[in-house]
Amino acid sequence: MRALLAWRIVFALVLSTLFLAAGAKYSYSYIPRQVYAHQVFPVTILAAGLERGRKVTIFFDPKSEIQPMQSSPLVEKSGKDNRFYTFYFKAGTEDFTLPNLYIDDGKRKGVIKGVYIPVAELDFPPEKRWCSVIASGFRIKTSQVSNFDEKNNLVYMLVEANEANLEDMSIPEIEEQGLEKLDRKYANVYAEYYFVIPSELNDVNFTYYDSIKEQLVSVNVSTRYRVSTTAAQESDLNPKDSSFTKVKKYTFSFLSIFFFLIFLLKRDLFYLVLFLVMLYTLITFFMPHEKICVGEGAKLFILPIENSTVGSIIESRSELSVINRYGDYYKVEYRPGVTGWIKDTDVCKN
Repeated sequence: MRALLAWRIVFALVLSTLFLAAGAKYSYSYIPRQVYAHQVFPVTILAAGLERGRKVTIFFDPKSEIQPMQSSPLVEKSGKDNRFYTFYFKAGTEDFTLPNLYIDDGKRKGVIKGVYIPVAELDFPPEKRWCSVIASGFRIKTSQVSNFDEKNNLVYMLVEANEANLEDMSIPEIEEQGLEKLDRKYANVYAEYYFVIPSELNDVNFTYYDSIKEQLVSVNVSTRYRVSTTAAQESDLNPKDSSFTKVKKYTFSFLSIFFFLIFLLKRDLFYLVLFLVMLYTLITFFMPHEKICVGEGAKLFILPIENSTVGSIIESRSELSVINRYGDYYKVEYRPGVTGWIKDTDVCKN
């Protein structure tokens, strides 16, 4: 059956190169013989012997339901007169045929007939850790772990992948998770991803399917320490006093008492100055937070970024303590153990 499908593809490719007038310069240089369900894959057209500076318009039949993920192809040159045009598609769950490809280089117009591509399901033993991602490369650039509430931690990751369906990512056995932002530029995909886990877990492990290695690859995310990523995360997503903050309070309290006692013993103004500095620093830790009025129905976001997941809704007009601020967002404590980010547009005007 697979051999028959391969012959169908080869036959279609031969017809494609002959479809334009004799001596045609356009043909498919790469089409996958088979793809997996939900896989992102490239399709490349070769323009051979193309005059330098000549503009070429290439597009797939707009009437077809099957369209590339980006309307404009990635253009790469090879030598003086060869050019490659690469489009990226995402497979569904059923076999399909690429739409007819229309080409206009100013001298002549032509059509390359669509090519049949079979779609298969991934064939491996039951895998509980697969996150539903198929990619030719996947890595976590940075990550950060913060307290989400009394029992859970929030893990925030910046993910970089190639030819990946990151929009389908879902880490098994985690209830609260989501994609905050996705930026796709041809083969390269960047995403901001978060998930909430019990605070006693030290790490999270999941797998993705590597389409180059043709095997599952394990990814481990440590939740045992914090890794600074962006300015948003550096503003401290932790809703409560961290252990480090408590240590600082104890330290400055001890130093204040210590320098005051030394001053009483030696009557040296130097120690009095040190005492006052320690005391001032200590007072800043206990100063009450600024408060803002938040209107009824305002959204409490998990992160201070565009399109962040909503963690809660403000039920009634409230005065809330401001823990931090980042850009157009205020970090507030809505209820004990429940914090999030409020947009400044939701702050009461009167």
